[in-house]
Amino acid sequence: MTASLKTAKTKIHDVSSKGYLNPIWAARADKLQSATGLLLGIFIIMHLHFESSILISKEAFYHVGHFLEGGIFSETGHGFPVVTKFISAFMLIVVLVHALFALRRFPAQIQQWRALRSQMTIMPHQDTKIWFWQLITGFLLFFLAPVHLFDMITNPEIGAHLSAERVYHQDVWMLYVLLLPAVVLHAMFGLYRLAVKWGVTTKRTAALKLAKIMVVYLMIIGIASLLTYIFIGQSLELPVTPFVPS
Repeated sequence: MTASLKTAKTKIHDVSSKGYLNPIWAARADKLQSATGLLLGIFIIMHLHFESSILISKEAFYHVGHFLEGGIFSETGHGFPVVTKFISAFMLIVVLVHALFALRRFPAQIQQWRALRSQMTIMPHQDTKIWFWQLITGFLLFFLAPVHLFDMITNPEIGAHLSAERVYHQDVWMLYVLLLPAVVLHAMFGLYRLAVKWGVTTKRTAALKLAKIMVVYLMIIGIASLLTYIFIGQSLELPVTPFVPS
């Protein structure tokens, strides 16, 4: 074996045994990305349903909010806003970890984007299109999600009037108009890809249909909730008084 061949083999061994190119670390990164994605997807489904309690009434949202803040453990029944702060901080860490491991698959060069677009044109496979939109929505969420979570960490007070004030009078609705479709599409199609990838289901068509139904359903309750907060915010006079059931 020549010296140049030995050097080349040594370089290949050194590169393949480091970082994500190492099969062991690549498998671990894949599992961690999947686990954080599963946690985030489930969290989004629960989060949008809790938020949509405002569609029932201000009282319903009041009781849901205080229950989630541990109202049953406080003497006043109002709960502890620090719970919202803690959950928001934890989810921010999960988002950053998920994004960190997802970035290793993100096309970093213009030639890679062109190859992806070319493949989508030549072979218009549906899962390839879903993966493409996972990239686009993931890129948007990398910037949008931390803004929302940081806002909840620094301003954890929630309630029918306080949340409506944040949405309408502080113009946070503009963030939610971008965040809602991005997070719903990314989460639901992400859960679909996880279910197919890890063998949760072999019925790919049925799973994709369920993901599309969930996208439409969550978008409807999300938009309806956002409009409700805007209407409530319009009816409030500043400074806003926290809503308390009579």
